[in-house]
Amino acid sequence: MVYEQTDHGRPPTQLYIGGAWHDSEDGIEVRDLTDGTTFATVAAARHGQAKSAVESAVGAQRQMRESTIPERAEWLSAIAEGIADRTAALSETIVREAGKPIPSARSEVDSAAERFRRAVEEARNVEGSYREGTTAGHEGWKALVRPEPVGTVLCISPYNYPLATAALQVAPALAAGNSVVLKPASNTPVSAAMLAEVVDEVGLPDGAVNLVTGRGSEVGDALAGDERIDAIAMTGSSGAGKHIARESEMVELHMELGGNAPLVVFPDADLDEAAAAAAKGSLKYAGQRCSAVSRVLAHDSVHDELADRIDAAMGEWNRGDLFEESTDIGPLIDADHADWVEQLVDDASERGAEVVRGGDRDGTWFEPTVLADVPREADIVTDEQFGPVCPVIPVEDETEAIEVANSGDLALDASVFTSDYDRAMTMADRIDAGAVRINGAPSHGLADIPYGGNEDSGIGREGLGVTIESFLTTKTIVL
Repeated sequence: MVYEQTDHGRPPTQLYIGGAWHDSEDGIEVRDLTDGTTFATVAAARHGQAKSAVESAVGAQRQMRESTIPERAEWLSAIAEGIADRTAALSETIVREAGKPIPSARSEVDSAAERFRRAVEEARNVEGSYREGTTAGHEGWKALVRPEPVGTVLCISPYNYPLATAALQVAPALAAGNSVVLKPASNTPVSAAMLAEVVDEVGLPDGAVNLVTGRGSEVGDALAGDERIDAIAMTGSSGAGKHIARESEMVELHMELGGNAPLVVFPDADLDEAAAAAAKGSLKYAGQRCSAVSRVLAHDSVHDELADRIDAAMGEWNRGDLFEESTDIGPLIDADHADWVEQLVDDASERGAEVVRGGDRDGTWFEPTVLADVPREADIVTDEQFGPVCPVIPVEDETEAIEVANSGDLALDASVFTSDYDRAMTMADRIDAGAVRINGAPSHGLADIPYGGNEDSGIGREGLGVTIESFLTTKTIVL
C-alpha cells in the first residue's frame, strides 16, 4: 500500500522510481506547521537509490523522445485533472507542511493544475522547420530542422511553493518529451509525493517521472553530480543554486533563485496603492517568496506618510487558524529562519530604524513588521530576508533610489510607483532586475510571461513557453 496512515491519513511517503514505489532504510520527519507535531515521515533516499532514479529516467528517454505531441498532451491533461480531483487533500497538505493559510494553499493547487493545462497548448506549438540551402555550392540542399528533448531533467523545487513550482518545472519537461527526476525540498516533500501518485495513475512510460525525497546535502549532490543528467531546473536560494551549479559542471542550467525586490515610490505616486502593494508584497505567505517586496525606497517628501499608510494596510492582515478562510498570514518555515528574520530586524533597529509596527516573534510566528527611516548600511537593505517585514528607506532622488535598488547581489524583481511615464521608463531601464513592474507589486502570475533574475538571482528565464524551449535541443537532417 502506498499510503502511510497517521492521524491525518497521509498521502504517499515513499520514493517513486521506475514506475514503482520504494521504501528506504532512512526517513525524514515532516513538521506539521499547524500544531508542531510530525505531519508525516517520508523516505530519505540513499545514494544508490538516487542513482537508480537517474538510471530509470535515462532508460525512459527513448520512449519519451518518440512520444507524439498528442500523447504528451493527453498525459499533461490527465495530470491536470488528477491534481484538480485532489484539491482538498493537496490543499490540506500544503497548509500543514508549508504553513500557508487555506485560501493560499487552494490557490496553489489551482495554479499547479492550470500550469499542466497550459503546457498542453505550449506542447502543440513545438514544431520544426524545413530549409533550403542558399549559399554557393549548397543550392538545392534540403534540411529538416527539428526540436528534440535534451534527455533527462533534474527538477529541484523549493519549500515555499512546493506544488506550483514543481508543476512549472515538470510540465514543460514532459511537454518537450523529456524524462524527469523530481527532488522536492526536505521541508515540503509530501505534496510532491502526491503529484507522483497522480503521474503513476496517468500511465506514463515507467521511469518518465521519478520522485526522490531526501536531504538536499546528500541526495541533491548525488543527483546534480550525475553525468547522465542533461539539464537542471531549480528554484530556491542563490547559495543553494551556486552549490548545485558547481556540482553539475557542464549540464544545461535553468535557475530562478533568491530576490530582494525594491518598491520605489515617488511623490507623484498614488500612495494608497503603493502602500497596499507594499503590505501585500511583504506579507503574502509571510514574505517567503523570491518576488516579495523586501524594501520600500520612499522619496524623502513622502517617506513618513507612506510608512503610516503601510502600517494601516498591514492592520487588515489576520493571523489565525490556518484552516480558517479569514486567515491571511501564517508562520515561517522553521525556527532557524525565524531567527534570521529577527536578526535582520534587530540589526536595523540598532542602527537607528524606527519600529512602526511589529518586530516581535512567537516561535516561528513573526509579527507583520514595518520599519521606517532604515539606514542604507542596515543588513536588511542588501540581504534577502524572506519574512513579513517591510523596511522603508528614505531616498533623495532618482539617482539615490537606483543606487540603493542596485546594492547587493540579488536582482530578480523590482517595482516603481510614479505617474510620470518618462521617469517610470528611466527607472525600469536603470534598475538591475530581471523584471520591473510599473505601479504594482512584482508578480509572476501563472508564468505565461517570462521571468527570472540577473546577478545571483538566477540563470535563464522561466515561464511555460520559454522553459519548454530550454528543455529542447535541435537536430538538423540534411537531405
